[in-house]
Amino acid sequence: MDRDEPVGLLIGAARRRIRQALGSHARQYHLTTQQFWVLVTIYEHPGFSLGELAAHLRMDKPTASRLVFTLVKRKLVQVRDDAADRRRARLYLELAGTAVARELRELAAAVRAAVVRGFTAAELTALRTSLRKIITNMDRFQDNHTTPLAVPRRKRARRESHA
Repeated sequence: MDRDEPVGLLIGAARRRIRQALGSHARQYHLTTQQFWVLVTIYEHPGFSLGELAAHLRMDKPTASRLVFTLVKRKLVQVRDDAADRRRARLYLELAGTAVARELRELAAAVRAAVVRGFTAAELTALRTSLRKIITNMDRFQDNHTTPLAVPRRKRARRESHA
């Protein structure tokens, strides 16, 4: 392997491997990997708002909303009004969702352990710090490049007119 492989390529490959390892198990429950993590997160943090769920999973709110909506339609998740703030809704698992999430929680713990197997505490701290730095860098990059990069247009051959 090339020691100077682009970091983004390695991050993408790691992400794909985690998704592949989890995917076959999630499919047994007719879930995508994202739906899997939403159920596990609501199981671990009952009463999260949609915004809290999105922030915890580091995804945008529209994506989190679509995932939750699908799980609500499947009667795995329920959305309840927040008693203290009528503008906010809270996410909880339905009975069927709790039963599924209880099983998924064990798999989530196994995946989380497999991802960090062999790392020292210092290496994990350094990795987390580096990944957060990359996320910040990409946020800045995206903010500074809101319009697509200009692609040079091919010059058209000028026709000379003969008078």
